[in-house]
Amino acid sequence: MTAAAPLIRLSALTRVYGRGDTAVAALRGIDLSLCQGDFLAIMGASGSGKSTLMNILGCLDTPSGGEYRFGAIAVETLNQTQRALLRRHRLGFVFQGFNLLARTSAQENVELPLLYRGLPAARRREAALAALDLVGLSDRAGHTPAELSGGQQQRVAIARAIVTDPAVLLADEPTGNLDTARSHAIMDLLTRLNRERGLTVIMVTHEEDMAAYAGRTLHLRDGLIDRDSGRDNARPLLTETAPCC
Repeated sequence: MTAAAPLIRLSALTRVYGRGDTAVAALRGIDLSLCQGDFLAIMGASGSGKSTLMNILGCLDTPSGGEYRFGAIAVETLNQTQRALLRRHRLGFVFQGFNLLARTSAQENVELPLLYRGLPAARRREAALAALDLVGLSDRAGHTPAELSGGQQQRVAIARAIVTDPAVLLADEPTGNLDTARSHAIMDLLTRLNRERGLTVIMVTHEEDMAAYAGRTLHLRDGLIDRDSGRDNARPLLTETAPCC
């Protein structure tokens, strides 16, 4: 059987900020391949390059050298508008700080990416409610962020990220603002999305117990891959009686 082509492939990827004596090499030659349905955790100390790598993978920054292939697309050759279109149609983002609009309902927050796509109101509402149901918040659709717990706000943020049916979900410290029980509940949700929907998940984290949910962990040091740890068996899902976030 022929192996599936990588969804993401990085070859000798570099990122240098500044020039001359003030130049800082954030990434110094990254080689990485990911297939559809992978779950990758990226770890490393401050300054290791993990945020830079995440920004390049998310088309929020451009490499200084090397190649970034997303399927058949040579991402490093795209202009700003083309990168924005790739983000809009193929990528979903979840952040540590939730980044929800404070005065709008959960449903309206989830609808936002679809509004940018120009979908009519009825289709936006239908898709948003379906995404909220998928993350277990169909009964909170009319609530504002102030009326939700931190874990529920992060679930809304995940629903917003997946409502466009992206190929890849990029999660930047998704449990950084949550307590232990809610952190594990969020990771359980990401694991379910990965296993049951085939969603590719790339997550930056500094917490070993959160990285344990991933099938593979990339450890960066000084802009290079220090260790690439793959596991056949990631952490098991929480039980149905686990604390709800």
